[in-house]
Amino acid sequence: MDRFAVIGLGRFGMGLAINLSQKGAEVIAVDLNRDLVEQVRDQVTLAISLDATDADALRVQGIDKVDVAIVGIGQDFEANALATATLKTVGVPKVFARAGSPIQGRILTRIGADGFIFPEAEAAESWAQRLTLPFLMHKIDLGVRHSLVEIKAPSQFVRKTLVQLNLRKRYHVNLVAIKRQVSVSSESAGPQTQQQILDVPMPDSVIQPDDILILIGSDENIARLPAGQSD
Repeated sequence: MDRFAVIGLGRFGMGLAINLSQKGAEVIAVDLNRDLVEQVRDQVTLAISLDATDADALRVQGIDKVDVAIVGIGQDFEANALATATLKTVGVPKVFARAGSPIQGRILTRIGADGFIFPEAEAAESWAQRLTLPFLMHKIDLGVRHSLVEIKAPSQFVRKTLVQLNLRKRYHVNLVAIKRQVSVSSESAGPQTQQQILDVPMPDSVIQPDDILILIGSDENIARLPAGQSD
């Protein structure tokens, strides 16, 4: 699982840091406010008070080594933008930044953000799910931490039968159906592609590249599925 840094521990940032940590991720939580840092210290991997616009300070704490950083600073857009730019400068591969408006979002994208977040419209829990399960396409909550999800078939699954994969025993999830694009032809329209749904996959069914798998299981077990997708 990726390593995360959450910069800014307001309501959204703190909620996101805690949610990511609860999903098993390694999380570094950062804020200038020492009181906020203390509040989250026991719930994340590392909580530190520092200036996220200071490149040297970020490197000293290993924040340049994380896979994803989320800038949740909401009250000071200048600090938000500077932190975003600094995180990209020190080499963080993916940086998502909080935006208060579409204009701010466009500015953040231009200075290097890989995406922006509107916390007022998107809950921390939703973003934690999106960040820890990037391969997940759709998700329907069925109950307490159990879901029905759609994922693109991981490359490790392609060309293997369901017997070989043994998803129920290996990952404790159940395959409900497979969505597959198939080629059809007609005299009037010529070759076309249409979606086929295999709603009763058989043990000898073979997973094809670009198949969409519909699975049911606990969120914890779904998170254990391979993230690598087929090319």
